[in-house]
Amino acid sequence: MTKFPYDQFAKQYLEELLSSIGEVKAPREVRGEVRQIDVWFSPQTQLQGNPEELGLLGRLATTSALFEPYRNPVTPDEIDSCLLKLLEVKGEIKREANRNNTRISMDNYPKLWILTPTASQNILNGFKATLDGPNWGEGIYFLGEYFRTAIVVIHQLPRTPETMWLRILGRGKVQSQAIDELDALPEDNIHRKNALLLLVDLLSNIEVNPDKDPEDRELIMRLSPLFSQRLEEATQSGVQQGVQQGHREMIENLLVFRFGELDSQLKVIIEPLLSLSLPELMPLLLELSREELLDRFGGENQ
Repeated sequence: MTKFPYDQFAKQYLEELLSSIGEVKAPREVRGEVRQIDVWFSPQTQLQGNPEELGLLGRLATTSALFEPYRNPVTPDEIDSCLLKLLEVKGEIKREANRNNTRISMDNYPKLWILTPTASQNILNGFKATLDGPNWGEGIYFLGEYFRTAIVVIHQLPRTPETMWLRILGRGKVQSQAIDELDALPEDNIHRKNALLLLVDLLSNIEVNPDKDPEDRELIMRLSPLFSQRLEEATQSGVQQGVQQGHREMIENLLVFRFGELDSQLKVIIEPLLSLSLPELMPLLLELSREELLDRFGGENQ
């Protein structure tokens, strides 16, 4: 199974949430062997978003930061790569300061947050990563002070509202529980709506993956009823235009994935497909040929 759908989701998810409180660049290239930072964040106090609404994630974003999310448990080599990115960023900042004849302090450098579902004790010990329980609680392991780096072990975070936004990036039961909590938030919560839309996109991406593993199938089963309900409500009531847009984008993505492009003939069938619920829609998009879809939904405009 390729991890790309999850990587894409994690980057878009963090970008969406953090954009309410700062500037996000995802991805951002740095010098060296053309490395890309997954999410580069800079807080912007003039924005209207409230970091407290994002709980622990908002607390991680009180300073400029690099976020590197991993779907699978992070390896020592991957941690090394993250540290190299941070060092290259620090080098850029130093060079800029030298050009401008300005002084910099340690606080001018961003912090690196490595997000991983789990991490072995051997890896944590190998990097001398330790907890700071009184200030941060469980699940966040800090490297030495001058590294400005921490490994966030998502499955060790306490199950509280404050950690929900990070636990969405976990796996298995941890992620499923966080999705339940997300769905239970008030419907007017803007972060809830946007996160659900991104999960719709994740669902469409893993649906078309031919190498789904049992965990993928469990996530599909968890998400499908949730979004079927959301999309049917949107169609019936004529509200929640953002959800409808997510439905449309999902259909377009699936058509492009299967047939290579969204040409004029395929564009014609999008409106009829929008009237279907997710359980009706997915088998049709995944199993019918192009000709069968056009015959069934193209009408006179083929």
